Amino acid sequence: MFLVLILLVIFCLAYANGANDVSKGIATLVGSGVTNYRKAVLWGTIWTVAGALVAVFFSTGLIKTFSTGLLSDGVSITYAFSLAVAIGAFGWVILASYTGMPVSTTHSITGAIVGAGIMAYGGYDGILWRKLIDKVFIPLAAGPFISIALTFISFIPIARILSQTKKYCLCVEKNIQVSIPKLTRGGEQAVSLVSEGLDVVVAEEKICQTIDETVARLNLADFFHWLSSGFVSFTRGLNDAPKIAALALVAYAVGGPLDGVYVFSGIALAMGIGSYWYGLKVTETLSQKITTMDHIEGFSANFATAILAGVASRFGLPVSTTHVASGAIIGVGLKKGERAVRWKTVLDMLLAWIVTLPVSAVIAGLSYLVLSNIRIVVS
Repeated sequence: MFLVLILLVIFCLAYANGANDVSKGIATLVGSGVTNYRKAVLWGTIWTVAGALVAVFFSTGLIKTFSTGLLSDGVSITYAFSLAVAIGAFGWVILASYTGMPVSTTHSITGAIVGAGIMAYGGYDGILWRKLIDKVFIPLAAGPFISIALTFISFIPIARILSQTKKYCLCVEKNIQVSIPKLTRGGEQAVSLVSEGLDVVVAEEKICQTIDETVARLNLADFFHWLSSGFVSFTRGLNDAPKIAALALVAYAVGGPLDGVYVFSGIALAMGIGSYWYGLKVTETLSQKITTMDHIEGFSANFATAILAGVASRFGLPVSTTHVASGAIIGVGLKKGERAVRWKTVLDMLLAWIVTLPVSAVIAGLSYLVLSNIRIVVS
């Protein structure tokens, strides 16, 4: 029964993660005017779920870090500990999502592990503090600064390339082929439809406008922006799903093995539901309340975010897509001058990031105190 309860809370954490983190990949689409909120959220949801599903094949490093990698050797994981960690992380992320503040699920899980670990395993001795600093704190702290720097470095070459593509468009047009056979015996000519399909054409904007049978038309620069947004959402799902799955897999290892594919599938579904149904508030903050941007600036921010999140997933580094994406958007604003950045919003975000670890730790620690007194949970 309590194993099922743990899994349900972990799915709730995945839901909260989707609600808060879908914005990281799609905020630039909305902020640069490429599309509206609803289409952007749907696009981010699709690629987030895809990344979370693929993560089952590329996630051993992150699962190890967020399962037992931060706890001292010889520590015996209990149901109460696993459930307390999930409650601590979920409680803070869903609260931040409700207020529209982008926070780090990675940071929140880390704080919850520390809070529950202190209560469960003999105070400070239960946590591998050196590994916590090296494996978690340093990547989390460095992420925004690296993201800002990468945005600055990559902007000029990206702007040069995209400025050339801006005058081109990608068109999807109908392609109807007919065959005209020879005259029939009755002397009449028969015209029969052979096939009807779609062709993809890349041409200058003025040429695309002359095509009569166009099904869809998209500026080529905007097309690349859509791709970058999808890639960011994909790498976000790839990086975040293993951290959440680690809690489930460790909890079930206490009571019996669980197929990781089913765990990742459930987490991916929960992340998708949270992204689609509750992802607007945080998206509004990142897309409108930090700085204004055009499609080239938005693509540059997505490029920096995708590179860092992808590299982190490959090497098992728990960087926060929240910190990285926010840093990239701030970098876009700073490129135009510090007055282009709305510093009040940035300071509110920084405050939310600072309190994430202690608040998650307190929630998880208090949860453990309650759960440890329920005999059936720890038996």
